[in-house]
Amino acid sequence: MAGVKEDVDSGDEKSPGVDSPDIEHNGARTKSPSTAKDWDRPDDIENPQNWPLWKRLYHTTIPAAIGFLCPFGSSVYTPGHQEVMQEFGVSRELALLPFVLYLLGLAMGPIIAAPVSETFGRKLVYLSALPLFTAFTIGAGFSSGIASLTVCRLFAGLFSSPGLSIGTGTISDVWPPEKRGAPMSTFVAMVQMGPAFGPLIGGFVSEKRSWRWTQWVMLSGMAIVIAITIPMSETYKATILKKRAKKYGLEGPKQDFGDSFVKYFLRKTITRPIHMLLTEPIVTFFDIYIAFNFGLLNAFFAAFSWVFMTVYEFNLGATGLTYLGQAVGTWVGLALIIYVYKAVWVKMSREAKEKGEKLPPEHRLLIAKIGAPFIPVSLFWFAWTARPSIHWISPVIAEGFFSFGNLLVFTCSSLYLTDCYGAQYGASAWSSNTFLRYLFAFIFPLFTIQMYGNALRKKSNYSSGE
Repeated sequence: MAGVKEDVDSGDEKSPGVDSPDIEHNGARTKSPSTAKDWDRPDDIENPQNWPLWKRLYHTTIPAAIGFLCPFGSSVYTPGHQEVMQEFGVSRELALLPFVLYLLGLAMGPIIAAPVSETFGRKLVYLSALPLFTAFTIGAGFSSGIASLTVCRLFAGLFSSPGLSIGTGTISDVWPPEKRGAPMSTFVAMVQMGPAFGPLIGGFVSEKRSWRWTQWVMLSGMAIVIAITIPMSETYKATILKKRAKKYGLEGPKQDFGDSFVKYFLRKTITRPIHMLLTEPIVTFFDIYIAFNFGLLNAFFAAFSWVFMTVYEFNLGATGLTYLGQAVGTWVGLALIIYVYKAVWVKMSREAKEKGEKLPPEHRLLIAKIGAPFIPVSLFWFAWTARPSIHWISPVIAEGFFSFGNLLVFTCSSLYLTDCYGAQYGASAWSSNTFLRYLFAFIFPLFTIQMYGNALRKKSNYSSGE
């Protein structure tokens, strides 16, 4: 990989090492390890990929839950923005700022979070960011003006983003490549399901209570997520080996900070995702493609309420239900990915192992080839059928097809980048993806409503003969 030198094995392949003194008794190590530079042996019990199945599933649930909650926090606000307009006496554009600036926060956070996790470990990042996410969400719920609401939402997005950027890294820590397909696709599906359920729940609580309840719903989810995150174990290989070295007085993994740790951290960690975005063609082109698709996805969140309330005259609750089309498309896409994983990838992995070969990352591209054509087809479908003369179910189905195609391409991106760059640098590769993805998500809703409004006015003028 250009510009990046890996000091510690990514963990995707287990090193044979020396004859290990590890003896497992009642799940515990009874003899000290002989090395802390790498795993003692392929079945080293401290290697997360050798943990019991229940423990690996538990550590997969954590990023999946965070991956659902953080994007959920972006779209749950959108149904209540009209009430914000009335309460604070602001325009539609200002009322949408808390939505789009939350997305901007999601874009900026991973630049720091993922490299920090690759220096100090995953657990530290999770447990330091989630309480701050909670604090700023409380501040947003109690805001007395549009300025405080916007600022609190910006920082809530900023501190919610680590789970999105290091989620793929956590999963690659605990699952070997041949078993990574289903866990990774589930994580990506949760990232896409979150914003689908946001408007659904946000619409009903805004209609029955107030827009502030959209923030209280988020707090309920945070309480659950923090509760399941606190007991987690460290999953990052380098951090585990450093702790082992300190505990047993062994030489740990080599990490040269040079003359200054601060300079090393700024040069090698914080700038790493941007460096990869600008210098790694694989990262660059995948990031641009995924970011554009994600911008379109978030444009839907801003446009759907406008389309169904203006064109079909739905109320807030009914408009929220229309987002179920995206949820259904996501579940169908997830089912297809799991089928491909079991029927194709497992077989290919077994055959490659029998030949003594390593399966190339390009085998992940299959699902993108299936999903990519559905994206432009669904966009044309939605554009041509969202009108009073055509039943409302048609644009909802189009949304489902868009979600289906987007999930397949999105999952392919996460698996491919992780397979290419491993556990150590995979989080940085994915954080660059998250940064550009949410930057586009921040920009697209700013012009979506105006675009639809102008199109409707031009159509009305054309019909009246003006």
